[in-house]
Amino acid sequence: MHMTTRLLCLGASVLLAVTGQTGTAGARDLPDTYVVSRGPGILPEGITVARDGTVYVSSDGTGRLFRGHVSDSELRPFAARGIDDRTSTLGVHTDQRGRVHSVGGASLTVHDGGGRLLARRTAQDGPLGPADLNDLVITKDAVYATDWANPVIHRAEFRNGRLGPLRLWLDIRGAFPQFPAQYWLLNGIVADRAGETLLVASNGTEALWRVDTATRAVEQVQLGGESFGADGMVLRGRTLYAVLNYGAPSGVYIAELNDDLRTGVVRHRITGEPFDLPTTLARHGCRLYVVNSQLDDPPGEPPYTVSAIADPTCPQAG
Repeated sequence: MHMTTRLLCLGASVLLAVTGQTGTAGARDLPDTYVVSRGPGILPEGITVARDGTVYVSSDGTGRLFRGHVSDSELRPFAARGIDDRTSTLGVHTDQRGRVHSVGGASLTVHDGGGRLLARRTAQDGPLGPADLNDLVITKDAVYATDWANPVIHRAEFRNGRLGPLRLWLDIRGAFPQFPAQYWLLNGIVADRAGETLLVASNGTEALWRVDTATRAVEQVQLGGESFGADGMVLRGRTLYAVLNYGAPSGVYIAELNDDLRTGVVRHRITGEPFDLPTTLARHGCRLYVVNSQLDDPPGEPPYTVSAIADPTCPQAG
């Protein structure tokens, strides 16, 4: 997930070279729109919804985090300590213990529910220069983070419950060596339940890439020739939810993948909703929560919002 404005500024030359508890019945009483902030310049970017319905949204414009609940249409600032020097926060996710992991610039931070800083790790420079962390995924063994400025994935290993150093783990260029290194533009990242397979989106290649975490082997996921340079993504079993905002009409795309996550078919395209440059999404119950970033026209216009829509894959939706 990242500042789509950066991608838009590159122009056409670039291409040439969580589960929850809320059921459908309860969803009828939930808001359709959530206000992240009414202050100026927030530009929301990332989102996660914890199992208990707690919502966290990141700000690309200020680096702040906001918190709320699926039952309340208004979010409020989350007092995350130790990130005052981070001017942009992008990917944000919670783990099974409710800890909040987020990335921005070269830093990965972990906070408890009260905003206390539990860990801060800094990514080393990549082959093209300083790291610009974009999105992250948490597995049982590690945290993996994509780098918008470098064609690499960073990894911090869990050691006896503690987060180790954030190290450069994989240079993805070998999977498509003829493609210009500066245009990989790595974005969303998700993992299967076992943490054995990563799916990594690349805006520049307009493709989805499968990474074996044991061998670090990389291959393109075959989706029937569809452009799939996703921004944020959610993987639930074999169902992949993604937000696209470049190379295809903006909206939510839902693909059904095969058992080994190597091929798939896009089953749903939700592009008619009044999204405002969507960047990513979260899933809770039978609802999808889509961030309206306004990154195509910064600093945007308050209020900054998240839209909630029905998940068409739910049995009740049929």
